[in-house]
Amino acid sequence: MTAHHPLPPECRVPRVELDITAELDLPRLPEVGTVLDRVLALQPAEVVIDLSECRHLDPAAIGLLLDVERRLARRGGVLTLRDPHPRIRRILDSARPEHPPPAADADRRAQPVGGEAAGTGPARPALGRARVVTRT
Repeated sequence: MTAHHPLPPECRVPRVELDITAELDLPRLPEVGTVLDRVLALQPAEVVIDLSECRHLDPAAIGLLLDVERRLARRGGVLTLRDPHPRIRRILDSARPEHPPPAADADRRAQPVGGEAAGTGPARPALGRARVVTRT
């Protein structure tokens, strides 16, 4: 049985997944920010950001992720990070000492940023998916 997040009435899309495929730093933030603004305009209940290929976040990128989390939370949504590199996990833990994200599971399930447990059972299929490829 798959756990489902109940959809708040104002949400139009249950889940959107994004892959960050490069370092997330100040020069790339405008492109990534534009994609995230478009995703948030869909009013998703959950946004999953796969960080498995990202090896660096700078302070501006952390601010962007925290802003996305805040904007989602205002509408009852959740930001989930999938498979962040251990160095990125430490950065995120130090950025939010009052609510550190849980450690990634060995089965690579997505982990909510806000500290809630990920659903048990197999992951739901993504209804929207984007691969964010930034120019270097």
